[in-house]
Amino acid sequence: MFGLIPKDEKFFELFRQMGTIIIEGAQQLHDMLAEYRDPVASQRAIKETEHRGDSQTHEIIRKLNKTFITPFDREDIYALAGALDDILDLIDASAQRFVMYHVDSPTDDARELTRIILNACLAIDRALQHLGGKDADIYACCVEINVFENEADQVCRSAISHLFDEEQDPIRLIKWKEIYETLEKTTDKCEDAANILESVVVKNA
Repeated sequence: MFGLIPKDEKFFELFRQMGTIIIEGAQQLHDMLAEYRDPVASQRAIKETEHRGDSQTHEIIRKLNKTFITPFDREDIYALAGALDDILDLIDASAQRFVMYHVDSPTDDARELTRIILNACLAIDRALQHLGGKDADIYACCVEINVFENEADQVCRSAISHLFDEEQDPIRLIKWKEIYETLEKTTDKCEDAANILESVVVKNA
């Protein structure tokens, strides 16, 4: 893969660094719900990680604007950078909702969704590590991400179904429905990034 294309390895390194930041944010969200001791402090730490992700995204775009020959299509570099940034944005948005809605304690379903998000982000990172390498390694990671997205979708649907069956307080129902949907959207963004990575592999095979 990429054998005949002039490579600027800096792009690969920038994306690998972004993968590390995404894992950090996903781990922070997972730990926030697992411990739930100080959600405000946890959300603040996640916001700082999200800001680092923004800076990394801007660095990728600056590099793109200064580079004449890129290791893969310019539009794919731009799209991948945006999709990865969206993952961190939704991790932050998920954490914000627990603080904004004054959630006393997370549900088991919410914790399960953060576990899936973390696993999907770990797979994203592995795929980014393989950029410029073997097609099969990237494909395998993208398949994993798709499985995690489907799993999150099932957990989210089940959680919302239970809400409508059991929750008597309409305000609490609205809050938790939004929390579940925001968590699930995070895995959707992971799948978006995986789709872009698959497209890169196909174009450069």
